[in-house]
Amino acid sequence: MADTLTHPHILCTDLVRIFTADGVEVQALQGLNLRVEPGEMVAVIGASGSGKSTLLTILSGLDTATAGSASVAGHDLLAMGSRERVQYRRHTVGFVWQQASRNLLPYLTAAENVALAMSIAGTSGGSARAARVGELLDLLRVGDVRDRRPADLSGGQQQRVAIAVALANDPLVLLADEPTGELDEATSSAVLEAMRSVNEELGVTTLIVTHDPTVSGHVRRTVQIRDGRTSTEVLRSTRVDEHGAEEHVAEEFAVLDRVGRLQLPHEFVQRLDLRDRVRLALEPDHVGVWPGGVRRPPGQSAGSDPAPEPTAGAAPGPESTPEPSPDLSPEPSPEPNEESR
Repeated sequence: MADTLTHPHILCTDLVRIFTADGVEVQALQGLNLRVEPGEMVAVIGASGSGKSTLLTILSGLDTATAGSASVAGHDLLAMGSRERVQYRRHTVGFVWQQASRNLLPYLTAAENVALAMSIAGTSGGSARAARVGELLDLLRVGDVRDRRPADLSGGQQQRVAIAVALANDPLVLLADEPTGELDEATSSAVLEAMRSVNEELGVTTLIVTHDPTVSGHVRRTVQIRDGRTSTEVLRSTRVDEHGAEEHVAEEFAVLDRVGRLQLPHEFVQRLDLRDRVRLALEPDHVGVWPGGVRRPPGQSAGSDPAPEPTAGAAPGPESTPEPSPDLSPEPSPEPNEESR
């Protein structure tokens, strides 16, 4: 296993997943690349069908990629056998589902659900196990409901207990699939703050997959998946202005893969009506992109508007001055002078 302190906890390279149904192939992941460093808390957002849930099932060891490579905490997910996957899911990753029924057994109390996860994995026992259960429930602020069953808990409390279950065996990576999908806005915010607290206090690398863009406000880094690939990233940071006040800054970046491909945002494509072919120009400090049917006149600066491609027989525009046509008429004969008359 690789050194998990110096290597990324999640590393996906050119990840491909193809499903076949009724003889039709569907590419859920189309060469996805993702890197998450130890201790990071990252949100992966995308619309339905973008491939985000497929990514999570591969990272959790529940599914296998068709091609590419994926590793979590030094484990090569494509090379693991069935027994290794069981141990991987018990000790290396913790998982939180959207539905409480998939996270908790209804006939056990909150404390018993956490203890059961430790018992199955053979982690500690006796007083050590009880201490770990209490520590996690208190950290997630549900220690006061430790003796209640899931039916007697609110939606937010159920998800907090589910996070405690996922953390029971001290995993290196916590994976969450739409953890706030069935909660209202206020409860969702509280659950996400609880996850951030766990990330900061325990140092567990956390990856949240969701379609809810508001989740990005609770993490420092948001990765957007579109058409089975990572398309953009938003990085959030805190800066101090000239008056000494803190300000929160969010910067959006396009993701460039290792062969130089990137996805342009939909709003850019629609605004400039980009399709089929586009023109590129290497400027001193950036790359220019504009529609294929538009050309940039020689010497035109990058900041000015490109001129439309001329069409045959088109009249010159109002700002263009046509070159004067050569006068092809015969020169007039000189007038006779008086001496020749």
